[in-house]
Amino acid sequence: GDGHRRRRRRPPRLAAAGSSWKAVSPRGARATAEAAGQLISSPRRPALRLSNFVPRCYITNVEVDVSHTSEQEALDDHPPLLPACAIPVVHLRDVPDASPFPLHESASHSTDFEELPVLSEGELHTIAATPAHPAGLYALYASYLFGNLVEQLWNFAWPAALAILHPSLLPVAIVGFFTKLSVFIGAPIVGKLMDHFPRIPMYTGLNAVQVATQLISAAMVIYAMKNVTHASTSAVVLKPWFIALVAAGAIERLAGLALGVAMERDWVVLLAGTNRPVALAQANAVLNRLDLVCETVGASVFGLLLSKYHPVTCLKIACGLMICSFPVLVVLGQLINRFSCHALDSSRTPSDESICANLLDVRKIVQNGLSAIRNGWNEYKQQTVLPASVATVFLNFNVALAPGAIMTALLMHRGISPSIVGAFSGLCSIMGLVATFISSSLVERVGILKAGAAGLIVQASLLSVALVVYWTGSISQRTPLLIFLAAIALSRLGHMSYDVVGTQILQTGVPASKANLIGGMEVSISSLAELVMLGMAIIANDVSHFGFLAILSVSSVAGAAWMFCQWLGNPTDEQRELFMFDPHFQVEPI
Repeated sequence: GDGHRRRRRRPPRLAAAGSSWKAVSPRGARATAEAAGQLISSPRRPALRLSNFVPRCYITNVEVDVSHTSEQEALDDHPPLLPACAIPVVHLRDVPDASPFPLHESASHSTDFEELPVLSEGELHTIAATPAHPAGLYALYASYLFGNLVEQLWNFAWPAALAILHPSLLPVAIVGFFTKLSVFIGAPIVGKLMDHFPRIPMYTGLNAVQVATQLISAAMVIYAMKNVTHASTSAVVLKPWFIALVAAGAIERLAGLALGVAMERDWVVLLAGTNRPVALAQANAVLNRLDLVCETVGASVFGLLLSKYHPVTCLKIACGLMICSFPVLVVLGQLINRFSCHALDSSRTPSDESICANLLDVRKIVQNGLSAIRNGWNEYKQQTVLPASVATVFLNFNVALAPGAIMTALLMHRGISPSIVGAFSGLCSIMGLVATFISSSLVERVGILKAGAAGLIVQASLLSVALVVYWTGSISQRTPLLIFLAAIALSRLGHMSYDVVGTQILQTGVPASKANLIGGMEVSISSLAELVMLGMAIIANDVSHFGFLAILSVSSVAGAAWMFCQWLGNPTDEQRELFMFDPHFQVEPI
């Protein structure tokens, strides 16, 4: 009759053994449609219709409130579905009996409900491990691989070329300093813009900006190698070509990091599935491996080219790859969207156009920048997973004892062969690649949080060994050099283990609507950390002062390990709830 239209003081409770799921709104009913369909569908019963629900409907492990909801209201809150993306929805029409029936063995009940199909543990694991859009995810891997390959090659090329051009660390440190400064200032506003701007146009625009600035930077370095003779450091850094190199490098790095945040914090979560943790973890591991493979191949290839050809020839080859990369990346972006049933076209906020127009207003660029930094900081510091993110920031203080511009310049100035420098960078990437496999088994044994602590402790210990070797022996000799480089390379095992853990923690604890903003804010703060260290490098620009930078790097990594272990040893209620399935934060069943 009209029983389903009467308001009740509490939702009808469904008799069932074990815990119950609450779905107290049409959104909740729709969100669990897939699970409900497998629980109540039967080939012998007609489809059930929502509008004919009675006040008390008993289904295993489900609690539904339909006391005053119409069929139209249940559908109005959901965006239209694309015809190519079929999503199972349960239509409820007829209920055989309005009275409740108990499900325990001693009770009598209708023979139509003798067995209710329930997913087994293996089936649930299979669903959790299956990406929501597997074809789109594979296209994302291809785009990430190709774009990262060109980017990593250039990241190794420009500091090596500057080291050949001038014997001081100062030019490399200045370029790196302003690069980090641009990321610190621009990352929050770019992250906010990406949260409100359509994904595919933003992806295409960022790729165009990155390729263009890479070509400008390469052209400036080639010009300098052809026209600049031996000059003082002050004369070099004040040249127009060097100023253009600094500006182009800053914009290129900001665009590259924005693309990385979009793919690693937003796109991969959407394509793998927000409610499919195993598939998401596997996708994160694949992206980390691709990044490390690109770092290995890019550094090794350019180092090999430098050992055989003139630096100008090597830079021209790099320019050719940059030009070819843009159309390929644009096509791959379209394929990602098409293969995922245009999932990337979905809007995250209802006011995208007005917000984007305001953010892109050049007359308010300073005001928008300060507002974005303030808003991003307020959101960032309220996150439950803040200590884990801050530990990641501390790791970015390590700019000396890590493969990068400072280390490349140091080795080149020490007279180390470019092929050895490239092999060192490649070995560091291989260690990181191995870490993505080791961390998976370590997480299964001790949990994700203890695995993160172990990674930080290993990294701090090995970098301490490298520091001792640097201070006690000359790295110009073969044995101390090999021990020094081996300790740094092995430390990447711990670094990448924590990188995988930190990514998973942030993806779990940060809302999807703020993924780019929080990710951009973390990148901004990390850039501030590197900015401080590069400022130190500018002050201590002589190669003999490298030991001071190494001490600061080891101290920052040790501080990150100490802070993470403190957070692990003193958990809050929010942390326990967020990681309730981790062995360290097990919650007793109520």
